Amino acid sequence: MNVKEYNKIDVEDDFYKLLHPKLSLLIVSTDENGKPNVMTCSWSMPVSEVPPLIALAISREAYTNELIRKTKEFTVNVPDMSMIKEIWTAGTRSGKRVNKIELLKLKLAKARRVKAPIIENCIAHLECKLVNAVEAGEITIFLGQVVAAYADKDSFKKGIWDIDKVELPLHLGSKYFTAPRNIKSTR
Repeated sequence: MNVKEYNKIDVEDDFYKLLHPKLSLLIVSTDENGKPNVMTCSWSMPVSEVPPLIALAISREAYTNELIRKTKEFTVNVPDMSMIKEIWTAGTRSGKRVNKIELLKLKLAKARRVKAPIIENCIAHLECKLVNAVEAGEITIFLGQVVAAYADKDSFKKGIWDIDKVELPLHLGSKYFTAPRNIKSTR
C-alpha cells in the first residue's frame, strides 16, 4: 500500500516540523572579551539527569556556534510569549552583523556559575558548561552540563510550568508560534 491509501501526504522537506511545536529558547554566549550575543534555539532537549545534560542543535554557520566553541559555556533562557518579537528577531538576525542585545534592548544580569549572562526578563535560566560537540549534517550538537537552573517561583511549581500563569512560546515552524492551553493528567 502506498502513502496516499492511508490519506497521508509526503513531507520529507519539512520532516523536522513533524516534531514541533518546540519550546523557543534564547541562548546567550559571549566572545573571548565578554561581549554577549543572543540567538533563538528551538532544537533542544534534555539528554541526561545524572549528570544533568542538555543538547542544543545549532547551525555551523551561526555566530553562537563559534562563540560556544571558544568560551565553552552558555546560558539557556526561557522567555514567555510577551517576548515573541525578541524571539523572532534573535532567530532571524546574525550577531556577526548586528548587536542583537542592544537592538532588542535586552536586560542582562550576571549568571550564578558561568561568565555568559542571563536575560533578566526571561522566566527561567539554565547555566551550562560545554561537555562535547558533535557534528551532524549542517549543525553542531552541543552537549552542555547544567551547572545552575532556576525559574520564577510563580511560573514553575511542583516541577511543572503553571500554564495558567505563563504562556510558553512553542515554535510551530516558519513565523508561527503557539502556547500550551490546558493540562491533562494520566490519573
